[in-house]
Amino acid sequence: MLDINAKIAEELGVVTRNVAAAVALLDEGSTVPFIARYRKEVTGSLDDTQLRTLEERLRYLRELEERRVSILASIDEQGKLTPGLKNDILAADTKVRLEDLYLPYKKKRRTKGQIALEAGLGELADALFADPTLHPETEAERFIQPDNGFADVKAVLEGAKYILMERFAEDADLLERLRNTLHSDARLSSRVATGKEQEGAKFADYFEHDEPLKSVPSHRALAMFRGRNEGILSLSLVLGEPDAIMHPCEAMVAKQFGIENHGRPADAWLAEVVRWTWRIKLSTHLETDLFGSLREQAETEAISVFARNLHDLLLAAPAGPRRTLALDPGLRTGCKVAVMDETGKLLATDTIFPHAPQNKWNQSLATLGALCQQHQVELIAIGNGTASRETDKLAGELVKGMPQLRMQKIMVSEAGASVYSASELAAKEFPELDVSLRGAVSIGRRLQDPLAELVKIDPKSIGVGQYQHDVSQVQLARSLDATVEDCVNAVGVDVNTASAALLTRISGLNSTLANNIVEFRDANGAFTSRSQLKKVPRLGEKTFEQAAGFLRVMNGSNPLDASAVHPEAYPLVKRIAEDTGRDIRSLIGDSAFLKQLDPKRFTDESFGLPTVTDILAELDKPGRDPRPEFKTAAFQDGVEDLKDLKPGMLLEGVVTNVTNFGAFVDIGVHQDGLVHISALADRFVQDPHTVVKAGDIVKVRVMEVDIPRKRIALSMRLSDEPGESRNSPSQRPPRENRQRNESPRTRPASDKNSGGGTMASLFANAGKIKKK
Repeated sequence: MLDINAKIAEELGVVTRNVAAAVALLDEGSTVPFIARYRKEVTGSLDDTQLRTLEERLRYLRELEERRVSILASIDEQGKLTPGLKNDILAADTKVRLEDLYLPYKKKRRTKGQIALEAGLGELADALFADPTLHPETEAERFIQPDNGFADVKAVLEGAKYILMERFAEDADLLERLRNTLHSDARLSSRVATGKEQEGAKFADYFEHDEPLKSVPSHRALAMFRGRNEGILSLSLVLGEPDAIMHPCEAMVAKQFGIENHGRPADAWLAEVVRWTWRIKLSTHLETDLFGSLREQAETEAISVFARNLHDLLLAAPAGPRRTLALDPGLRTGCKVAVMDETGKLLATDTIFPHAPQNKWNQSLATLGALCQQHQVELIAIGNGTASRETDKLAGELVKGMPQLRMQKIMVSEAGASVYSASELAAKEFPELDVSLRGAVSIGRRLQDPLAELVKIDPKSIGVGQYQHDVSQVQLARSLDATVEDCVNAVGVDVNTASAALLTRISGLNSTLANNIVEFRDANGAFTSRSQLKKVPRLGEKTFEQAAGFLRVMNGSNPLDASAVHPEAYPLVKRIAEDTGRDIRSLIGDSAFLKQLDPKRFTDESFGLPTVTDILAELDKPGRDPRPEFKTAAFQDGVEDLKDLKPGMLLEGVVTNVTNFGAFVDIGVHQDGLVHISALADRFVQDPHTVVKAGDIVKVRVMEVDIPRKRIALSMRLSDEPGESRNSPSQRPPRENRQRNESPRTRPASDKNSGGGTMASLFANAGKIKKK
């Protein structure tokens, strides 16, 4: 059977014993963040990305082994397990190959071929197959059985035909060759369903579309599958020329079983068997298989895109512990206001009506000014939804009118804020607060610390995915949860200020333990040491081992409790201090001294070189935050709406989403613009994620503006001039029908594709955005 550890090691390009060690740790209940950070010696320093891949492959290969055992047992029970078949099953390295081998022995409903076999027509089928010189009609006469449903020669020959068809269609080697040929050479053909042209206008690019199956990108595949699911498109696989005498796959079937037409009496009948085998038995089956494989690959890629964007968003730069006034913009219902202290504690709330229809501009300024003065506000967070630019203008006047406070205003994505506001968690956190005001609190807190606030929201509601509703929700949730876990543990949390939602994501903890920590903290006061965590109900030694290194106790009795040094390594730090004649507190932060130390000097049987090196780095910058420095984009004054945009403008914006075909950038006009992959850089770009990530601040040039359809074409190649052709043949504009889940400000005016030109080509349905 397959050596799972060796297989994974080969795929990852690492040593088998390191994979075996990682697998053992996972089986013991260790988490990926813990293994990646604190078990480098035994895993050969496998990082979290490698470990996540290992975890996924381990799941797949173990399922493969379970299925292999089940199949072997089933065939053995039937008395049909030959040595050759057993070897083939043991050598199968994919689920598809395994199921191909099992197909002839799989219990299935009673088929026409089985009925014919029960009637004794197997002898006729074998005879005609073995000797094509026999006359089919003559041979069939002696098998006529009116009582069994074979009343004439035609019925008998059809029964024999089904026997051979089913036998041919269950040949595992043939299936593998056909599948590989179709994958490498077939074209995916998309056509519009009759009469659906108007209803399905958003899929216009696929009304008559053909491309090689093997090179269909994930976003186009998912677009076409969506079109098919909505009854707009029909999809098929095309191989060879339509007017060919014999389909290439029919020729492969014939060759597999040595069937050739030499004009012998049974040759025409056997040719018909071959034709029916392909057209009736194999064509639809293999097309379904290959479409399933294409969808699976496309879903995997879409999930990967979502996870990467979520990672970048969660690890966006925090503004830090600064007093913040948050504004959740609105028109008729007013702007919701919330003020928070440095820790995110809610200090005050209010509602102002600066915009139409009430237009209480000066009164709103006075209200905000009083709140800012009273609470010494440093930051103003403005949600980027409806009326955001009007509210930004209000905040600008506020900042100018109160120069003594040196306030800074920042536009903040409000994606998912409404989901949090109505959640059980928000209701528990702010039971007396109006739902709309909870959204303002969320906006302010996510400016102070995006990670701490966004973990309270279902990752699928944050709005940085493509086709997220078309993919496996189980796999999507698993991937996004893993991403959140990796991000939270990469940063670490202050155990005395972290919410239960944040603590839940710490290695080894769950919602019950997280709530127990918060309740213990509320009842007994702040934790003064990591060891005190062992007093929390149900937090045992194993959990402490997994979680302790990621939980920080600031200003505690032991300075190491505020670092990423694991408690199990405290004796090592003590030894380093003693060997160097230094006090632990004096070691921390002394970069010059620490860099002079040779890590090899302190290794022993318990602590290898990777761990010692990590500890010295941590002592240099204890509790260091891996997130970047906080920066903000400056939206241009006077550019607040689509109509304010002019081709050629040079603007600053924030990347809100990165897809396989480009990046969407918020430039402050309530509608994100698209920087197509071909306009991201002055070089060939294969993957947009190598150039930009969600949260990046970038400079862009406006290339085109389509006001009726609310579409903006941007370029990060600042030398580009509007009207120029920007797309090389290798980076054609996207042809997909895309869906993105994000904040209410980005809603298209129309679902229809109109004409040509660069804009139509650039978007080609890619910019279609819907609120889910």
